[in-house]
Amino acid sequence: MFHLGQTELIIVLAVVVLLFGVGRIGKIASELGSGIRSFKEGLNGNQDEK
Repeated sequence: MFHLGQTELIIVLAVVVLLFGVGRIGKIASELGSGIRSFKEGLNGNQDEK
C-alpha cells in the first residue's frame, strides 16, 4: 500500500519533530513504553492467579 523509501521517512520524521519537538516526542515514547510494560505485567499477573 505505502511504498515509502528512506527519503520519505526522513522527511516525515523531520516534520513530526518540527511539530512536536524532541522533548515532547521523548515523553510520549516513555509513556507509551510504560503503558505497554504495565499491560504485559497485567497479563502475566492474571496467568499467575489461575
